[in-house]
Amino acid sequence: MVKKILVLALLLVITVSFYKVRAEPSGSLRQLDSISDEALRLVEMKRYKETEKVLQKFSERYLLSAKEKELFSMAELRVVTVAYDDALATVQTLEKTDSEKINAVTKFRLVLDAVNSNNQPLWMALEDPIMDAFNETKAAVKAGNSEGFNDGLNNLLSQYNIIYPSLKVSVSSEKLQQLDARVTYLEQYRPVMLTMESNEQEWDALEKDLKSIFDEPNEDEADPSLWWVIISTGSIIILTLSYVGWRKYKGNEKTVKPRKDHNV
Repeated sequence: MVKKILVLALLLVITVSFYKVRAEPSGSLRQLDSISDEALRLVEMKRYKETEKVLQKFSERYLLSAKEKELFSMAELRVVTVAYDDALATVQTLEKTDSEKINAVTKFRLVLDAVNSNNQPLWMALEDPIMDAFNETKAAVKAGNSEGFNDGLNNLLSQYNIIYPSLKVSVSSEKLQQLDARVTYLEQYRPVMLTMESNEQEWDALEKDLKSIFDEPNEDEADPSLWWVIISTGSIIILTLSYVGWRKYKGNEKTVKPRKDHNV
């Protein structure tokens, strides 16, 4: 029986180790992440031709790497492809401003990191700028400052747009849908936002949802199937130990009883 317990414990260790290995980014994914980082560095220096070449290099490696089994989920594949296409098109367009080009490549860089990161993705570094933009916009509404409101909202929407693809990877779909609905509401009712009576509730709800997306990736969200293995295997071991203890107790009880009878 002890041998069976040891085998079960060993299986648990092997299973946990297997999931840990799967959670580690592959060499191909790290390489793609590095290329996107190089593209961002170049676009920030306004070296657009070189940025374009690096992005094209990414495309070649990306197509090869995507053939690897389970490198990307279908959802990740779609999000990364859209972000890449937008970054390349923006860099290639002469009419786009420097800020637009940097934002497009930043968006692409962040989503690659979100796919590659198990925790603390880079997009979370934008928490302070986003919350600052939110607070400035909300304060402008309270003060009835139309110009301040529009400037603040433009800033908030711009930064939200940068992290949005990453949120698709890192945040639960339910939470993202709720947040996106509030942001869309803000855009839709921008012209009358300063005069709406229900403003306070909407702003409080949006603030709560914004804060929640920065909290969620910090949570230890292990694969549910892994937790099932740990719990079920652990339960088997506990039950087995309990059974062994009970058998031992019953054996001792039988041994003790004859002694009592003999002493009487």
